[in-house]
Amino acid sequence: MPQQDPFEVRKLGTVSRPSPLPLSSEDGDQLFNFVDDSEKILFNTSLGEYSRSRSEGESLPAVEKAGPRRNIFFNPEETTAAIVTCGGLCPGINNVIRSLVMGLHYFYGVKEIIGIPYGYQGLAPDNPHPYRYLTPEKVRDIHQFGGTILGSSRGAQKVSDMVDTLVRLEVDMLFTIGGDGTLKGAEDIGKEIEKRGLKISVIGIPKTIDNDIDLIDKSFGFETSFDVASPIVRDAHNEAAGAFNGIAIVKLMGRDSGFIAASAAMSMPVVNFVLVPELPFQLEGEKGFLKLLEKRLKAKRHAVIVVAEGAGQHLFEEASAVQDASGNIKHRDIGILLKDRIGEHFKQQGTEVTIKYIDPSYIIRSAPANASDSIFCNRLAYQAVHGAMAGKTRFVVGLLHNQLVYLPISSVVNRRKKIDLEGEFWFAALQSTGQPFRMG
Repeated sequence: MPQQDPFEVRKLGTVSRPSPLPLSSEDGDQLFNFVDDSEKILFNTSLGEYSRSRSEGESLPAVEKAGPRRNIFFNPEETTAAIVTCGGLCPGINNVIRSLVMGLHYFYGVKEIIGIPYGYQGLAPDNPHPYRYLTPEKVRDIHQFGGTILGSSRGAQKVSDMVDTLVRLEVDMLFTIGGDGTLKGAEDIGKEIEKRGLKISVIGIPKTIDNDIDLIDKSFGFETSFDVASPIVRDAHNEAAGAFNGIAIVKLMGRDSGFIAASAAMSMPVVNFVLVPELPFQLEGEKGFLKLLEKRLKAKRHAVIVVAEGAGQHLFEEASAVQDASGNIKHRDIGILLKDRIGEHFKQQGTEVTIKYIDPSYIIRSAPANASDSIFCNRLAYQAVHGAMAGKTRFVVGLLHNQLVYLPISSVVNRRKKIDLEGEFWFAALQSTGQPFRMG
């Protein structure tokens, strides 16, 4: 019995309608070519894995290349699209909304585009907020601002109710912009749609500032996050260096993954310690963090510490079991704990220190996208539109090996991506800070 392809993207039905895009299928005519479903990108590009698969007669897992198809599923003139943004804020959300509207309207001629207010709450039957009907004129300048013009929320609504709303609004395709919880919700909506035999496409555009969506190279907003954090770290260093035994602690976002903290530390290489959720550390002991900090102050008389919000949760006496509306565990404030414990440690020694604690998280996540993320948001949105018009559903568009691809939503929500402590990225962070591989 043939094994099911784990990266197969579902389709709503046969695609037989010619695309309105004036593209080509021939090389050498200086026109972009339509992308065929058979065009795949290898999931694992390791030569060793390729050799092993060939020797064992196995096929290599591959994913669909994103892009416009020669034939599409929907009649653009009769198509209604909807856009919803969920979860926490992240640089670039408005860029994605804008590009979705522009792509649907100008590429395919879709005129009815509904903005769902305040996340999945806007799909509830008792939603009190008016829907926003989006046009190119209404979204023309929104990319210049952070946040989301549609509003956002956390929390689960009843799936059947949300599908009822989509049916009532006569929506043909739903674009969901959000992180792990949002994508799981989109998958559940897609399953209910399939169960009812409806022809509604569900598309996910991964949005997480923490860069913790599995399988894909990066998510939008991530580069802006450490770009904005970098000068903050620089100024924190100036504060620390300006005082005798000055210590600056900068807490950055990163609930379960420390990509922002590590990237910020490398982008502004004045950081002496970067603490991430992936690697537990001890405060006390000869090889613990406090002793290492003590040695740093004796040598240089100042220190800069960057810590991810989810780091060091094991140091609290009782683990927090409180969850937010999305079901995420609410972490205790590691920044305050570090500030207090560092202060107590040096006070007991009779050593005077000056500690500055900085938490710019909400400033960073509300910032507008930088130039690199703006380009990335545009590309993600356009490819999401092409996939939706071709009748694909329950998929996300993402970057894999520097190429945009379509992946089933189910394949990226099984676990959260974390820093590989044996990988080159973390090794580079350790080389940048000069800290030991382990603390304690």
